[in-house]
Amino acid sequence: MKIYKFFEFIARMGQIIRWSLMRNVRQEDLKQHSFDVAVLAHALATIRTIYFSGTLDPNAAAVYALYHDTAEVFTGDIPTPIKFFGGGVVKSIVSQLEGLAINKMVGSLPDKLQPAYRAVFTIPLAYKDLIKAADRISALQKCREELAFGNPEFAPALARLQDLLEHSELPEVKYFMDNFISDRPMTLDELIEGNGAWLLDGGLG
Repeated sequence: MKIYKFFEFIARMGQIIRWSLMRNVRQEDLKQHSFDVAVLAHALATIRTIYFSGTLDPNAAAVYALYHDTAEVFTGDIPTPIKFFGGGVVKSIVSQLEGLAINKMVGSLPDKLQPAYRAVFTIPLAYKDLIKAADRISALQKCREELAFGNPEFAPALARLQDLLEHSELPEVKYFMDNFISDRPMTLDELIEGNGAWLLDGGLG
């Protein structure tokens, strides 16, 4: 019996470490990042639909986000500064490599499944800005966490991302930043508001 390799490739997302050129208090892998971006993309599409008369499908946005960096199981996480060496020449090469990687992964599926999975690797134009914004918010959250742990290495990246998000033309991004991004990550005690007393207040005592 032939064993198709697609989900073996997907499993290796957990081996790809992000922010590799920087000192990290806590390492972040590609699998963690993809989950975060999927949650954020779903949220942004939902906000657009409910508050700004948008028509994007939040579930589709989440799936595109889950797969948006999957090609990195072949290329690794190439830091943004490296991609723009040589006036963008490296970025062009990386894009070609990512296309080859996607072809390899899609080709590792049964023939009848290949069209459905190729579709999730191809982000429609209408979703691209939203997925990019979700990716940036995820990176912003990572930078905030590192700074909260006393790691100044991420301060320049935080400033750059903050500026990009504050000047986003997407209304759902402004809504998210105004309503869901605090000045620092919250502690567990802040999140549960009363060290668990709310469980008793809810009638579980």
